[in-house]
Amino acid sequence: MNYPEIGQTVEIHSYKHNSKIHRIWHETTILDISDEVVIGANNKTLVMEADGRTWYTREPAVCYFYTQYWFNVLCMLRKDGVYFYCNLSSPFVYDQQTIKYIDYDLDVKVFPDLSYRILDEDEYHKHSNEMGYSLEVQEIIKQQLDILINMIETRRGPFAPGFAEHWYYVYKNRLLKR
Repeated sequence: MNYPEIGQTVEIHSYKHNSKIHRIWHETTILDISDEVVIGANNKTLVMEADGRTWYTREPAVCYFYTQYWFNVLCMLRKDGVYFYCNLSSPFVYDQQTIKYIDYDLDVKVFPDLSYRILDEDEYHKHSNEMGYSLEVQEIIKQQLDILINMIETRRGPFAPGFAEHWYYVYKNRLLKR
């Protein structure tokens, strides 16, 4: 598999199942790479929606992309703690200096106390019918949601204590060296 390089700035492109662009994050700095994950971070980065609207992220975020799991995790560092936004999605691919994945609508919002809420179930069912998610994809999403919830509840991966803070520290130090 093709990977970005540590220190490289990349874009992140989220697509829908019908191959249409969903959202673009314009600058994320790659902090770490392994065969299982790519970790990046950004702060106040420009985001463009499919309809052309743009906005800037409000806080620093550490991005965690898996090569094998069907979800990715954004760790948002706020004054009152780390919030997590988890997208059920295809594993990422790296192409033309861009991390790309298919967003499968379901999201899990995780609060600093690691309580969580599953979001966008109506959108998932609507798009599942409209875009023809296969039974195989639907089963994968269901299984991956269970894996994600288990990771949250057992505080593994990006939900481990100090994870987001550590990678934000690495990000800030990398920026200072530029």
